Amino acid sequence: LMSPKYPKNKNIYKRLSNLFEFLWRLGVMILCKTILISRYLRGLMGTFNERAEKLMEKLTEEADKKTEELSMLQLFNGVTLDVIAKVAFDVDLDLQKETSPFSKSENLSLSNIQLNPKNRPFINEVREACRLLRATGAQWIHDRKTAIKNGVDVPKDVLIQILKTAGQDEELMVDNFVTFFIAGHETAANQLAFCVMELGRHPEIMEKVKKEVDDVIGMKMDIRYEDLGQLTYLSQVLKETLRLYSTVPGTSRDILEDMVIDGIHIPGGCVALFSSYVTGRMEKFFKDPLTFDPDRFHPDAPKPYYCYYPFALGSRACLGKNFAQMETKVVMAKLLQRFNFTFIPRQTFDLLDTETLRPKSGVLCSIRHRKHSQ
Repeated sequence: LMSPKYPKNKNIYKRLSNLFEFLWRLGVMILCKTILISRYLRGLMGTFNERAEKLMEKLTEEADKKTEELSMLQLFNGVTLDVIAKVAFDVDLDLQKETSPFSKSENLSLSNIQLNPKNRPFINEVREACRLLRATGAQWIHDRKTAIKNGVDVPKDVLIQILKTAGQDEELMVDNFVTFFIAGHETAANQLAFCVMELGRHPEIMEKVKKEVDDVIGMKMDIRYEDLGQLTYLSQVLKETLRLYSTVPGTSRDILEDMVIDGIHIPGGCVALFSSYVTGRMEKFFKDPLTFDPDRFHPDAPKPYYCYYPFALGSRACLGKNFAQMETKVVMAKLLQRFNFTFIPRQTFDLLDTETLRPKSGVLCSIRHRKHSQ
């Protein structure tokens, strides 16, 4: 995993996570000029706060109405979609207020891993969803090109880098749009939903992390970049969530030539698969591995080298790791600051693997104000 000698398998070619050679470097170039820059990440705190506040407003409405059933996964999908649309493409979707076919299409486009060739209506629905997603990307790209041509001052975001690095290849532009849009939000939404699921199962951990949020954030609405570093227990909770529920449950590497690891011969020409979901649940690496214990990631605890890799490792590690960690911290801190949530009875907490891992029932909760929020 750590060595750049072994590329990813090329069965799925045009997604950044699977690209090889110069096209992968092209994708990295796009990100290196935007979301990998620390100064740029700091500048995103305003957007993280603003979009998270939209979610808090929605939850406030539902708490006031005493709504008895909310899908936390659906709500988190809305806020993370809003964030990536604004940050990467300077588009306001406002999915907490508006019902958009785009959101449904984005979710459906990730369902192709479950395709049943006999289910023609579903296949057609997925195809239509993919067409809408790509058509949206093509339209946003066209709008940005037109703005540039007309001399409009445009933001230096991911979209502008997509235009610069793709040359005249329109299909590559749309491919990169889809990659950044989906990769930039879906796994974060799943992690947030799993985090709520585990906190609901462990009220003592929830109370501890709420106390930290109260101590660090208090009742202020805008969370500062400097505040994130002080939310150490929340960081532990989010890391432990990814240990048990690695939202991208595995990765792969092409073995180009024969090699021996720990006495095991691995022939060249094969594909090595690595499952962060499996290693994260192995007794060999983690004591009582099925127990949700954020203290595994206490700053003084032993580091779990090479067995914990929810963002992969090495040169092919997830380039949006810091972006995702900041985003999830802001959303969870605001949620814990203001609300209590209770599970809806008789729901399942089974997992659904659609190439990414998500809670099957969506984590159904009722939401109520915390006392100090009233």
